[in-house]
Amino acid sequence: MNPLQVAVGVVKSADGKILISLRDQSSHQGGLWEFPGGKIEQQETAEQALIRELKEELNLNVKAATPLITVKHQYTDLLVQLNVFLVEDFSGEVESCEGQAFLWVEPDALRQYAFPKVNQPIITAARLPDRYAILEDTDEPLLRINLQKILDRGVKLIQARLKTLPPEAVKKFVEQAYPLCKQKGALLLINSAVKSPDDLEADGIHLTSRDLMFLDKRPGHRRWVAASCHTLQELRHAQKIGVDFIVLGPVLPTQTHPGAEVLGWKRFAELVSRINLPVYALGGMSESSVIAARSAGGQGISAIRAFIESE
Repeated sequence: MNPLQVAVGVVKSADGKILISLRDQSSHQGGLWEFPGGKIEQQETAEQALIRELKEELNLNVKAATPLITVKHQYTDLLVQLNVFLVEDFSGEVESCEGQAFLWVEPDALRQYAFPKVNQPIITAARLPDRYAILEDTDEPLLRINLQKILDRGVKLIQARLKTLPPEAVKKFVEQAYPLCKQKGALLLINSAVKSPDDLEADGIHLTSRDLMFLDKRPGHRRWVAASCHTLQELRHAQKIGVDFIVLGPVLPTQTHPGAEVLGWKRFAELVSRINLPVYALGGMSESSVIAARSAGGQGISAIRAFIESE
């Protein structure tokens, strides 16, 4: 079945708020909130359709749109594909050209509004940044220094991968790191390889691929749950148990494993297209790789060195 193609815009204002509109009561799933957009007509690209729809619906002039996520959903009699773009460069004052209500809301407040189920991955993608830093513990004396470098780069999502530190050292570091992250408005996730990760105060947990495959449901009491994946089986299992986002790799050769088998951007894009979750590309990434990751359907990049070394 060929899916019905729809263009969707996550329109973000200069102060970081996101535009949502209310579906007409007479329409399918009427009375629920949605991100603006509409059906892609014949001979249109997804971006052309988005530009047209936002002008017709809200009188917005889109100057640039960046791919954010693609979501496929099977209704009883219809397969729909939502081609979602992040729109941060636009002009014009929002107007309700078709009589629909609209609101500007903070990203974290999106969860308070009733959306169609198919919109949930979009809400997650809209709340996540395009960079996910991994803080390694291979050089314990540099942990605090490297964390500060990451925060100074403006990174808002960080994984503490503290696999080799003794438990007491992990606890001490996290007790120092979490307040620093909160001060900078950054989220801190703890890698599940540490002993008793649930005892550490943080914003969430990042599951190793091994720990992921042992679970049959999402870990409880965690605001954010991420997972490392390398195969389609792992990706599908992560989606099944309800993780929020995924790190997939290695995409490109790395300095530490130059001869290891890599996915490449083509295979990365193919795997991303099989699930409805935000996915970060890992392996051989630099900050400039964000564009390639987005073009391949990813949320952005995840890296270790890219955020503590100068390009």
